[in-house]
Amino acid sequence: MKTPLPDYLAHVIDACDTDNRGNLADYIPELANANPNRLALALSTVDGEIYSVGDDEIEFTIQSMSKPFTYAYVLQQLGIDAVLEKVGVEPSGEAFNEISLGKDRRPKNPMINSGAITTHSLIPPKEDVSGAEILRQFMSELAGRELQFDDAVYESEVKTAYRNLSIGYMLRTVGILESNPVDIVNGYIRQCAILVTVKDLVRMGSVFANGGVDPKTGKRLLNRAVVRQVLSVMMSCGMYDAAGDWLTTVGIPAKSGVAGGILGVLPGQVSIAAFSPRLDEHGNSVRGIDIMERLSRDMGLHLMEGTPSAQTIVQSHYRTGKDASLSVYVLRGVLKFTEAEMLLRTLQCEPDDNSSIVIDLSQISLIHDVGKRMFLEGIDRLIDDGHSLLLVDPEQRLDNARTHKDRVLHVYQNLEDLIEKHKEL
Repeated sequence: MKTPLPDYLAHVIDACDTDNRGNLADYIPELANANPNRLALALSTVDGEIYSVGDDEIEFTIQSMSKPFTYAYVLQQLGIDAVLEKVGVEPSGEAFNEISLGKDRRPKNPMINSGAITTHSLIPPKEDVSGAEILRQFMSELAGRELQFDDAVYESEVKTAYRNLSIGYMLRTVGILESNPVDIVNGYIRQCAILVTVKDLVRMGSVFANGGVDPKTGKRLLNRAVVRQVLSVMMSCGMYDAAGDWLTTVGIPAKSGVAGGILGVLPGQVSIAAFSPRLDEHGNSVRGIDIMERLSRDMGLHLMEGTPSAQTIVQSHYRTGKDASLSVYVLRGVLKFTEAEMLLRTLQCEPDDNSSIVIDLSQISLIHDVGKRMFLEGIDRLIDDGHSLLLVDPEQRLDNARTHKDRVLHVYQNLEDLIEKHKEL
């Protein structure tokens, strides 16, 4: 059986591909030359499985999506209190490049340019290594591969960086910056020129989703308190002056970039990245927002829904019956997107034969709509592969055990009776 999640993601980008609103970031000459029709989507689960569709191998510059990672790095190195002395955490309600400060003369948060430039200035120095290079190395570790700079985009942005330079000089005037603002602004621009794909972004975001631990290696890269701080600021400030609308409609901590990327991270569940270069008036990808809204709605990912997700769904798996002909899966907990994905990925390892598969749902306490749809799609695909499906579902919560192809399954009240009856056959 092949898990249906890639098919669903492909359906999502196909549905959003027709939205041609928005414009390229033409105030940066190199970005004005981008292909406006690029479209990609990737998703990483909390245990590091990555699904991607569309132009998922195309690299683009990370731009402002670098801000959460820079913030995380500085928080990890200096501590939260030290960083808060220089950069606040309040939503600005202003454009990302607004030349303004809070009443205490600090930048309002690290997700707008004034805060991001300040955050870049806080990177602890290393001999003969620039701040941008330190960040490239850190983001490469998160991505699991060596990321590179796009020198052409960097040079293009430096030549037109008048507004960011104005912000830098303002910060130096009030004492927030303590060294040459030109060097700091140039370093910030270079950090924004790191090249990524959507698959890189979700791999990086999966560390946030997993509480600071790289799910691929098991290595802790960030403290839990740092991850909580970063995701909290992303939730309230990551989408600039559209943050309130984002919170109510999507409800996923996120950060956008003017090259067309959006990274969303739902703690304990998923990280999601979309890429499409056309931007709205806030500087956010138009089709990226369409995609994120659809995923949040379809998959029940809004943070305020609040139902906890488990790290596992299969309590036990064993074979029994005559000649071990029954493959038994005992499930436990809740069945939402995260758990359904894990279950489908486990079920796709079943050999393509005519064996019988037993799935015991009696210890499932909650079945979310997306979990039910994914489960039933997986059941259909197992039947297509030639398996017989036997369900233990005493409450009959799966629409009387009919899949969307109207196939009737065998339903039992308890697992023991099922196994005993099968032994008698």
